[in-house]
This record gives sequence, C-alpha cells and structure tokens, in this order.
Amino acid sequence: MNTLHSHTASAAPQSGKRNNEPKSMVPVFKAKLLEGKKGLIVGIANEQSIAWGCAKAFRGLGAELAVTYLNEQAKKYVEPLARQLESSMMLPLDVRTSGEMEAAFDQVRKQWGTLDFLVHSIAFSPKDALQGRVVDVTREGFLTTMEISCWSFIQMAHLAEPLMDNGGTLFTMTYYGSQMVVENYNIMGVAKAALESAVRYVAAELGPKGIRVHAISPGPLATRAASGIPEFDDLLDKARVKAPARSLVSIDDVGLATAFLAHDAARLITGETMYVDGGYHIMD
Repeated sequence: MNTLHSHTASAAPQSGKRNNEPKSMVPVFKAKLLEGKKGLIVGIANEQSIAWGCAKAFRGLGAELAVTYLNEQAKKYVEPLARQLESSMMLPLDVRTSGEMEAAFDQVRKQWGTLDFLVHSIAFSPKDALQGRVVDVTREGFLTTMEISCWSFIQMAHLAEPLMDNGGTLFTMTYYGSQMVVENYNIMGVAKAALESAVRYVAAELGPKGIRVHAISPGPLATRAASGIPEFDDLLDKARVKAPARSLVSIDDVGLATAFLAHDAARLITGETMYVDGGYHIMD
C-alpha cells in the first residue's frame, strides 16, 4: 500500500479515438439500473485500480460519474479513463493537501447540486511503517497511515452528507487483514480495522437521513497499491487455492458488487463489511 490510490466485459472501441488511447473497457448493459444517479469515484490510478473496476460498473449501469486524480503526474493516466467513462468532472484530490477535499465536493455541489454515492478507494502507509512491525511503528508513520487510510473517509462522509438530501451510499475499501493477522499486512491491518469501525458509526449516524455506508472487502488483488506488500504473490497463490470458489477476485467482481449496494433495492442494507473474495474469509 505504498501509493495513495489503492486500492470485464469489453465494449467495441469508439470510432475517431486517438491511437494512444486504450480500448474502452466500460461494460454495456441493457438494464440501466443506476440511470439518473450521480457519484464521485476517488482512487483511480490506472486500469488495475479497484476504483476503476467500480467506475466501470457504475457507468455501465447508467450512473453519471465524477472522478479524481492525485496530482499532475497521475492525471495523464486517469484522463483517458475518465474519457471512457464520459465523466462530467475530473477533479484534483490529494487528501493531504489542505482544502482539496473541500474544493472537490464544492465543485460537485456547484455542478450537480446533489450526490447519490461516493466510492473512497485510497490507502497509504509509508514504506518503513508498512514493512515494519506494528510495535515498532513511529508516531509519524502511524498518523500518516491513519489520516489517509481512515480519517479521509470520515471527512469525505462529512462533506458528502449535505449533498445527499435524498439519501445515498458511501463506500470504502478494506481487507481481511483488519480482522485476522495477515503476514506482512502490518500497520495497514490496524488502519483497516479502524476504518471498518468508522463505517459502522457513520452508518448509525447518517442512517436516519437515508444514507447507507459500506466497507467492501475484496480478496487479494494485483493492484499497484498491493505492490508495497512483501511476498504478495504468495498471498495471491494462497487465496486462489484456499477460497471455496477456487478463484481470485477481479476488479470487475468488486465493482459490480459495489454497484448493487448503491441501488435502491439495497436500501435496507447498511453498516456492513461486504466480502467479495470467493469465500476466502470463511476458511480456517
């Protein structure tokens, strides 16, 4: 998790595309189950990002999307993906830069006036904190990990609340290492445990307003963020063999499960940690 942005059906390429743009991978479904809904996707870094899997699913089901990018360096990777999503807003958002969160949500308010869902898919821990023992983590390493991986979700929920007058859904990404000790997950496991607890408290506080809150817990995924975890390939192999489904999860599996929970059919499901891992978490 050494990067801020963590955590497929293919459509035919659009005519007139520039040669250096990737082929569209936004799925096309007949049922526009989320048509009319508007959402903010935070955390797309590239085509392997969990946030990209979510964005494809939401767009494929008819939702209108705004996306964020971390900085100018990241913008060149996110921009072509935003075009595939036909995104109406592409906003800079580094949660450690003062005022950027507020500015992003203010732009959503000005352009849309409302928000139906938010996907928070960012996490970060400094290398020495992530790869060291929990008992050895420095104060600075701990605070940085918690600020980006947990507090930023709480703050985004605070900023999204006034935009969800008609209800809505907030999502964040977690992992099994929050509940069980997973080798090499270290301080990120502590942060994800705090994040899951925050989901429950925020769900309780915002539930009377019709705002649902969920943590999505995918199985191991070969994302850019996961590259910071030592021996991650071994973790992938273990998950593939041990999961009842005998299969690794994809970003598309995660995206579609997340999109389902944003539908009105899931209006009485909230405060959950939803595992999308082929059943891996039920095994001893």
